[in-house]
Amino acid sequence: MASHLVELCHRANDPDTLARFWAGLLRREIDGDGRTVLPNEDVEFPIRFEPGATPRTGPNQVHLHLTSESPADQQATVARALELGGRHLDVGQKPEEGHVVLADPEGNEFCVIEAGNAYLAGCGFLGELACDGSQEVGYFWRDALGWPLVWDQDQETAIQSPRGGAKIAWGGPPLSPRTGVNRMYLAVTPAAEEDLRAEVERLVALGASRLDTDGGDASGVTLADPDGNEFRLLPPR
Repeated sequence: MASHLVELCHRANDPDTLARFWAGLLRREIDGDGRTVLPNEDVEFPIRFEPGATPRTGPNQVHLHLTSESPADQQATVARALELGGRHLDVGQKPEEGHVVLADPEGNEFCVIEAGNAYLAGCGFLGELACDGSQEVGYFWRDALGWPLVWDQDQETAIQSPRGGAKIAWGGPPLSPRTGVNRMYLAVTPAAEEDLRAEVERLVALGASRLDTDGGDASGVTLADPDGNEFRLLPPR
């Protein structure tokens, strides 16, 4: 049985402020905790903001890609991001490239993709989690979540839920040097009928490693994927 994606967790200096920014940009509601941006549709996943961001010395391992229905829609998304506290970001993009690179109020990169991008067609407004990662880690998450590969070329991989929604993609080599704890990580859970310990063993057999030294606790188990990126296995729900 495969794990289920529960949420994208995002470490922040000010979780409440960052949750408000992303809720406004994605046009989603915030949960009663004030820090979880809820999905609008069942193919979307929550984004939970938590304290604990570490100082940045390089780009994030994960950044988000937002889609556009038209050039005017792209411009409106950019304008909304700027009004909410975002800013333009220069990462060396070329003038002829159609996407717009921005940063949220804490400097986390994201892109507003141009209209007509065939690769993200049908993915929804939050089109992709674009990750720095190897082909091996793409295969790991394919098997961990049971999501099919929708891209596998030149060591770049992407998976997507069979129900649709955002893709999760890994750009292949060269990988950026690790500069500390990732700001974003995935939280997953076993199928309802599965035992947490059995799912840990399955994920380790797929290439994960345990980061807990005390065996975990009632809130779950911390592991790392084959590239060393932390993720959280929560108890069955």
